[in-house]
Amino acid sequence: MPKNDVIENEELGVLEDKTEALTLRSKRTQRIRKKQTKKAMKVKASPGGFLSLLPYELAMDILTLLKPSDLFRLQRTSKPFREFIINEETKLARFISSWRYSCLEKCFRLPVLLADIDPAIHPLLQIPERQEIMTIHKKPYQHIRSPEPAEVCTCLTCTLRWSALAIIVDFAHWQEHLDKGEPIPMIPRGKSPEWNQVMIAAHAEIVRKALYSPLWHARLLEVHLDSTTRSISRHAANKGNKRRRFRMTEEDVNSGTDTFLARSGPPSFDIPYHRDNYYLLETFMPNRSWSQDFYRWLYVPAEQHDRDIEFVVMWAERRKRAEQQAEREAREQASTIQLQL
Repeated sequence: MPKNDVIENEELGVLEDKTEALTLRSKRTQRIRKKQTKKAMKVKASPGGFLSLLPYELAMDILTLLKPSDLFRLQRTSKPFREFIINEETKLARFISSWRYSCLEKCFRLPVLLADIDPAIHPLLQIPERQEIMTIHKKPYQHIRSPEPAEVCTCLTCTLRWSALAIIVDFAHWQEHLDKGEPIPMIPRGKSPEWNQVMIAAHAEIVRKALYSPLWHARLLEVHLDSTTRSISRHAANKGNKRRRFRMTEEDVNSGTDTFLARSGPPSFDIPYHRDNYYLLETFMPNRSWSQDFYRWLYVPAEQHDRDIEFVVMWAERRKRAEQQAEREAREQASTIQLQL
C-alpha cells in the first residue's frame, strides 16, 4: 500500500457504514402496511384463531365443562364462538346435561311438538270433547299459561311436562322474595290482573324456546338447580323446620351438579298449584318416586308420551263406535215408530 494512503486512513479513523434504507412514503405502501397490521392483530386477538388451533374433540371437551349460561355469554363474545356453539348446540347440551343435570333432565322432559306427531292423529288431539277433559290440568293454575294446542301435543304427559317447565321459570322468578322473606303477591280466585298475564306470557315464551333449543332446555335445568339449592339452604337455616330434606353440603352447591338429588330424600312430585306453595317448597322433582326394593329413584320413562298417544287413539275409536251405535239405535227406533203408525 502506498505510504500516502496509510497516512490518510490514520487521519480519518475507522470508517462506519451508516447507510439506511430509504423510507417509503407512498399512500399505496401505507395502505398495504395498515392492512397487514390490522390483519395480524385480528388473527392474534380473534377467538376464531383459538378454535382453529384446537382439535375438534378438545374444543368440545373444554366447552362441555361450562354451564349453559356461560355458553350463552360466550356466544356474544365473537362470531366464531357463536357459529361453533350454534352448530354443536345439540351435542353440547346433551353432554352438559348428562353430567351436570342427570336427575333433573329425567324429571323435566320436553313436551312433544305437534309437528313431530303423525298428522293423522292431529284431529284426535283437537277434539273439543277431549279438550274439555284436559281442562282440569289447565284452568286451576293462575301462574301457568297453557300450551298452544296447535303447537304442542296435548296428551296428559305433554301437558304435565309443559306445566313442570313453566313452574321452573315462575319459581325462579320469586326466589329473591323468598330469600328476603318478602310476601309473593297473591291473586284472588277468579281474578286475572294484567301484570300476571304479562308475566306468565313471558314465562311461556321461555318454555317455548326450550322446545326448539336444547341449550335453552339445559339452561332451564341450571336455573332449577339454583332454585333448589337456594330453597334447601333457606329451609335448613330455619332451625324450627324439622322436616326431612335432601342432604346437601357446601361442596354439592359449589359443584354445580345435581348429584346430591340422587340420594334418598323426600318425594316432591306434586305440582305447586298456587304460588302460595312456594313458601314450603324445597325440591320440586316430578316424574319420579323412590323404590325401597331397588333403593334408588325410578323415573317415568320417556316413552310415556307414546303410551298416551295410543290411549288417545283408542279413546277416539271407542267414541266413534259409540256414536255409530247411537245412530243405529236411533234409526231402529225411528223405524219402529213408523211401523207402529
